Amino acid sequence: MPKLLLVEDDPNLGLLLQEYLIAKGYDTERATDGNQGWELFLNQVYDLCIFDVMLPKKDGFSLAKEVRMSGRDVPIIFLTAKSMKEDTIQGFRIGADDYMTKPFSMEELLLRIEAILRRYKKTEVTSQPTVFQIGSFRFDYDHQTLSRDGESQKLTSKETELLKLFAQNKNQPLSRSFALKMVWGDDSYFNARSMDVYITKLRKYLREDESVQIVNLHGEGFKLIA
Repeated sequence: MPKLLLVEDDPNLGLLLQEYLIAKGYDTERATDGNQGWELFLNQVYDLCIFDVMLPKKDGFSLAKEVRMSGRDVPIIFLTAKSMKEDTIQGFRIGADDYMTKPFSMEELLLRIEAILRRYKKTEVTSQPTVFQIGSFRFDYDHQTLSRDGESQKLTSKETELLKLFAQNKNQPLSRSFALKMVWGDDSYFNARSMDVYITKLRKYLREDESVQIVNLHGEGFKLIA
């Protein structure tokens, strides 16, 4: 049974959609704001996400950006009361698979879900990339190694997970809170201090190539420049 994540703050529409999708054979979990949606996404594996654009705490576009940054390949449908062309363009730039403007037919939404899931099934890649090129370094996620010029550094599990997140988002801002939740599970103060130690270690490993840097972004997080 396909598992769906529905993030919709309108109580009437949200409940109606959830009940309809469950009745049509989709295991559908619902969140009522962007933060709750993100927490559910982190703790479950979904086949498709449906995000309202205008959400409390974290809007649908911001939520979708974090989903894309996580490295999980999951289709996203946006729901919005707006019909502005700019919103549609922004949604597709983030990586939306489809976009529906309220009010819409539930039957049409169902057909679009079915079409997207069929398309994803056909093009589904059995495994995500596990080897990354970072400047002159070769990072092998599966074997937890960072290699350069014939020399190899064995990484710890946390170093490996953190470097994978940086590699997946190379040359892109990576928020501190996002990295903590992806690797440590939450963004508590103690985990933040622990992450700083691991980032210091990664910088030490990468300093052999001057073109590679993990830089601090004031008030935002980090960026792996390569």
